[in-house]
Amino acid sequence: MTKGNILIVEDEAAVVTLLKYNLEREGFAVDVAYDGDEALIKVEEAQPDLMLLDWMLPNVSGVEICRRMRRRQETRNMPIIMLTARGEESDTVRGLESGADDYMVKPFSPGELLARINALLRRSRPSLTDETLEAGELQMDLAAYRVYRNGDEIKLGPTEFRLLRHLMENPGRVFSREQLLDAVWGRDVYVESRTVDVHIRRLRKALNQEGREDVIRTVRSAGYALETNANGVAA
Repeated sequence: MTKGNILIVEDEAAVVTLLKYNLEREGFAVDVAYDGDEALIKVEEAQPDLMLLDWMLPNVSGVEICRRMRRRQETRNMPIIMLTARGEESDTVRGLESGADDYMVKPFSPGELLARINALLRRSRPSLTDETLEAGELQMDLAAYRVYRNGDEIKLGPTEFRLLRHLMENPGRVFSREQLLDAVWGRDVYVESRTVDVHIRRLRKALNQEGREDVIRTVRSAGYALETNANGVAA
């Protein structure tokens, strides 16, 4: 299980190596984009939980990327920390006004950066730092690896647990098979996309025992979503 997915947008290899090492050691899943165009493509393919964004980038600047993220409904609230060698107060103001949530000047302390990342994630995605997760009738104890529906324990395999966790962290959002493969199995593992269907069926069977309503919605030609209504009952 990871603490969250972080996209590093940085063209200096030494900085990428430093960031990647420290983030992965702390339990984060890390992806890297080396220029602005690649960053925009990667966010479109799989939105990260947080972006570390260099100011000076080839093709599209960090400031412009930040502005584009804030104009899109899907990424409007995605946490962004801007990393830059520009330390003047006017630069800090410009970076924050472009939509960055925080701003750090190179060289920076990895420990301080991790503290700021965790602080932003606690505000934006509490489920990534809390040990319990709730969505409608479902409760998940992340520390004990247990799942409950209305207080009744549901037995799940490791893959179904990871799959349900990802859906519970994003209730109502539709994920394609490819997005679920990346999030649950990892981008470096080759798995047939139909494998997702198999595990969704197993998850449904476990969750929907005793004639309970189905909380997983299939969207034809799009993917799957975890659905709850305002009362926390399957839609």
